[in-house]
Amino acid sequence: MHVICFGDSNTYGYDPRGYFGGRYAADSRWPDLLAAGTGWTVRNLGQNGREIPPAAPAFPPDTDLLIIMLGTNDLLQGRSPEQAARRLERFLSGIALTRGKILLIAPPPAAPGAWVPDAQFIDDSRAFARLCQSLAAQRGIRFADAGAWNIPLAYDGVHFTAEGHRAFAAGLLETLRQFP
Repeated sequence: MHVICFGDSNTYGYDPRGYFGGRYAADSRWPDLLAAGTGWTVRNLGQNGREIPPAAPAFPPDTDLLIIMLGTNDLLQGRSPEQAARRLERFLSGIALTRGKILLIAPPPAAPGAWVPDAQFIDDSRAFARLCQSLAAQRGIRFADAGAWNIPLAYDGVHFTAEGHRAFAAGLLETLRQFP
């Protein structure tokens, strides 16, 4: 099975503990944990700072599963949950894969931390997750809410800890077992 994980720094495996950041080792990044737990070929297309692109790239036609988790950086840039959801809708509409091959994951809600400007941002991250769920239902694609997986976040309030990557991978594996 060929899987592509398309997302931001939490998909990339950004490690916020260092002064300049860095990347967790492969045994602590959720896409690599997914590959190890399934034997699938998993491509990590996470990128630090990625916002929802204005258009979808051409994903390879042999992709069996495209996992998308985006939106936190859009909120960090001051977009409202509704604005981010509209961007996500445009992005999803440009994906040429069949709908059954797409899994949209709402990022876990932000927590108080160095990168979280105020309580409104936390509320906005929760509202964005609800909008993602509605969007997935409207588009007929699979959906998961990482907010249900108790993801430990770093001191900054938005990035996964190493334990957060393991919790995310475990939640994702359990979710994938529920899909036909």
